[in-house]
Amino acid sequence: MFIDLNDQVALVTGSAHRVGKAIALELAKRGVHLIVNYHSTPEDVVRNTLHEIKSHGVDAYPIRADVSTPLGVAEVFSAVREHFGRLNILVNSASVFPNGTLEVTSYEDWQQTLQVNLTGPFLCTQAAIPLMRQNDPKGGAIVNICDRGSITPWPERAAHGISKAGLWMLTQTSAINFAPDIRVNAVLPGPVLAPPDMSDDRWQQIGRDQTLLQRVGSAEDVARAVTYLVSESYITGTMITVNGGEHLR
Repeated sequence: MFIDLNDQVALVTGSAHRVGKAIALELAKRGVHLIVNYHSTPEDVVRNTLHEIKSHGVDAYPIRADVSTPLGVAEVFSAVREHFGRLNILVNSASVFPNGTLEVTSYEDWQQTLQVNLTGPFLCTQAAIPLMRQNDPKGGAIVNICDRGSITPWPERAAHGISKAGLWMLTQTSAINFAPDIRVNAVLPGPVLAPPDMSDDRWQQIGRDQTLLQRVGSAEDVARAVTYLVSESYITGTMITVNGGEHLR
């Protein structure tokens, strides 16, 4: 059954820029009000994101907080309760992406990566469940943004890949724990958004070399997959791979 998202409320972590912003904008197009969470994004970028979201006729409330910590998550959910009083959708998008094999990964990088990419979604999920269950009979939907490390070893980005493998297991365990009223799924993006320091020629070459479709995707491709998962009432505990067939190369 298709779920009408109009007038629902979503929290998208890390939603002031890049993929998180694309997800927030796609939800806004469907009539969803947004809590825009960010941590280190410049304030002018946040203001522009809020303006774009509100241009779709929905409300958007910004909250600067580090969702890798219990205190930061408490601040975010206090803002959700005070501004909207309800929550239908949680998208755990905030992420860090360090380079490094296990041999060279520092303790500090390891801890930060696990805290942001895995502990943060765990804390946000725990905090979201009571609010979502107040929305009965609609319940709620959670989507975690995974990565290729969720399904295959990624030795050159060891900490990141391991954290995302944990996130995929968190997704499946949450789907079991919180059924039947709350659906929990994941999206696994491939090459959809170039690193800031990469040339366009190099980025396009990655698409040709690493995907079956021989091209890169876009953040909007990921956003549409997220919107599909929160709109469909009979999908839980699964992952949509948005990578042009990269996992088969």
